[in-house]
Amino acid sequence: EVELVESGGGSVQAGGSLKLSCTGSEPTFKSRCMGWFRQAPGKERERVATIDPNASTDYSDSAKDRFTISRDNAKNALFLQMNSLKSEDTAIYYCAATRSWYGGSWCRAASETDFGYWGQGTQVTVSS
Repeated sequence: EVELVESGGGSVQAGGSLKLSCTGSEPTFKSRCMGWFRQAPGKERERVATIDPNASTDYSDSAKDRFTISRDNAKNALFLQMNSLKSEDTAIYYCAATRSWYGGSWCRAASETDFGYWGQGTQVTVSS
């Protein structure tokens, strides 16, 4: 069983930055697609960014050019650097990992149900 633990959430003014971290519990971390998702109050959970084992990344339109996803496989760690934050970025942010990876662009096309392991979430609040 993979355990994921997020940290780094908090409250920030609009225009500010936050860096989220996620640590995984097991050594096969490096062979999984990893992703950040978020859920705002009253809204469905949405994908923010993903990164595959080759460090190929993909971003939602709302995250593109403002957020950067990265990973450190040696430390079983995943990161999300968020800059130029907006009030609409307020949400609970979740780290997630897929059960497998099949190479190529599979991670980019993976559905939310392919992410079988989830952290407990960390709150990000952006005030305007």
